[in-house]
Amino acid sequence: MIKRVVIVGAGIAGVSTALALRARGFDGHLTLVDSGEFPYDRPPLSKDFLLGTKDTKQIALQPQQLYDKQQILLLNRTTVTALRPDQGAVELMDGRLLPADRVVLATGGRAARPPIPGVDSDRVHVLRTIDDADRLRQALTPGARILVVGAGLIGAEVVSTAIHLGCEVLLADPINVPLTGVLGPHLATWLHALHARHHVTTKQATVKWFVGHHDRIEAWLTGEANPRSFDAVVLGVGMLPSTELAQTAGLEVDRGIVVDEGNVTSNPAVLAVGDPARLRSAGVLLPRTEHWEAAQHDGVRAAATLLGTASPKPPTPWFWTDRYHRHVEGVGHMDSAAETVIRGSFEDPSFSVFGLRDGHVVAAASVDDSGAVRAARRMIERRIPVTADQMADLTCNLRTLLGVPLGGTPIPPLLTEGIEKP
Repeated sequence: MIKRVVIVGAGIAGVSTALALRARGFDGHLTLVDSGEFPYDRPPLSKDFLLGTKDTKQIALQPQQLYDKQQILLLNRTTVTALRPDQGAVELMDGRLLPADRVVLATGGRAARPPIPGVDSDRVHVLRTIDDADRLRQALTPGARILVVGAGLIGAEVVSTAIHLGCEVLLADPINVPLTGVLGPHLATWLHALHARHHVTTKQATVKWFVGHHDRIEAWLTGEANPRSFDAVVLGVGMLPSTELAQTAGLEVDRGIVVDEGNVTSNPAVLAVGDPARLRSAGVLLPRTEHWEAAQHDGVRAAATLLGTASPKPPTPWFWTDRYHRHVEGVGHMDSAAETVIRGSFEDPSFSVFGLRDGHVVAAASVDDSGAVRAARRMIERRIPVTADQMADLTCNLRTLLGVPLGGTPIPPLLTEGIEKP
């Protein structure tokens, strides 16, 4: 019988695991170990927290009282230095051994720093932690010249915040239209064009080198004859999974901690959830999923595995992003669609794009239209047959396609367990 569970990492995946264990009846010892000061949510770091409209208390994943009420021991500002599954323990930074019948690795990751000469300059920033956000906020002053490298979700959100704070921004990315694979070419093009509409200069380029000075940093972009000067640089080029503990413990690692459908690693006493976990399904290693909700569901599934109860079916991948006061959501795999259908107009206050294949929705993305994405998700998961004309017709209520009569029961919100969706 499992009596002691230690969760290493108190981000969304780790906290979700702990809360799901308690919600499903686990009454043993439950410990969360994390190097941070408290468990907090990461998505606001590039938006409200960086902007200064939310403080540390407002981005906490849960109030301290909840952990106390659920009898979850928080060991903050503490690091696990080694796993000792053969001894039924983990080793802490001070040398103590913490008993553990099972260990859940929710170690997250760190911001990537590509091997560009000069990338270690103090004027080059990344954004992964509260400390990163605090440091970057000091650089985003009115009139500051900022280079953002990487036009994915994080990079674009930082650009939006920097513009709001009065900075002058150049956004560089080697891809002409980023996010095409997840949003489709039409919406990705429209979204990338928002930068120019908000006076951001965009350039398809990479960086050759940086040279830091006491009052500025120079960056030489590909395709340009001379370097440019900036007050600060922000790298938004992805993250690297934290797998060091797993590797040291001899677990299977392959660009992530390899797990099965129950989130169990190559050692049955150790599970992994969230950003560092990489699923092997039917003998095939799948790409890691780094989105907020995927980490949450990992925690719920790991809790079910630990307790020997039925594991919920993985939902269709879903994500969101905010920039320039527009809310974007996506679900499914747009790059698997054979046909793209636009619902509404890109000039409307809200609109959606659906990806269809063989008469079924396989993906959707929307701007300020969360209801369309929620409906599309259910169409995907229930394999509801649709036509392109139905999806494009604004007079066709999507609820009726789901079998919900007008005036009937509303479409339920996205699944959450213990933590509210932002």
